[in-house]
Amino acid sequence: MSKPLVYVETTIPSFYFTTRAGVGAVARREWTRRWWDMAPDRYALITSDAVLEELRSGEYPSQDSAVALALSLPLLEITSSVAEIVDAYVQHKLMPANPTGDALHLAIASYHKCEFLVTWNCQHLAMPTNSDISGV
Repeated sequence: MSKPLVYVETTIPSFYFTTRAGVGAVARREWTRRWWDMAPDRYALITSDAVLEELRSGEYPSQDSAVALALSLPLLEITSSVAEIVDAYVQHKLMPANPTGDALHLAIASYHKCEFLVTWNCQHLAMPTNSDISGV
C-alpha cells in the first residue's frame, strides 16, 4: 500500500526554521518540526517550484535552510493544466483577492491528486472563503 501524497506548501519549511520569538511562531515551529520528524514514515512528501520560488524571494533569516529543506523533496510539475485550474479558481472566486500564489499551490496539489496539502496559511489555503462553500 502506498503512502498518502502530501503537498508541502511554503509555510511549512518557513516555520520549520523561523527565528520569530512570538509565542505563536515558536509553537508553530515546534509543531512543524514534530510533524516533519514523523511525516516521512507515514506520507509521501512532495512540493513544487512554486514553493521554491516563494522561499527564495526576499531575504530573511534561515532562508537557505528553508530552501534546502524544500529541495530535499521531489518536485511536482506545473503544467498547462495546472494553469487552467488556477484560472478556474480565480474566475469562480474560490480564492481571496490577489490569489495567484495560493491558487497555484491548491491547483498543483489537486492536479497531482495529493490527499493532503499542509500549510500554516490558515487565512487563505486552509479556510473556505467563498460563502457558497463555507458550509461544506
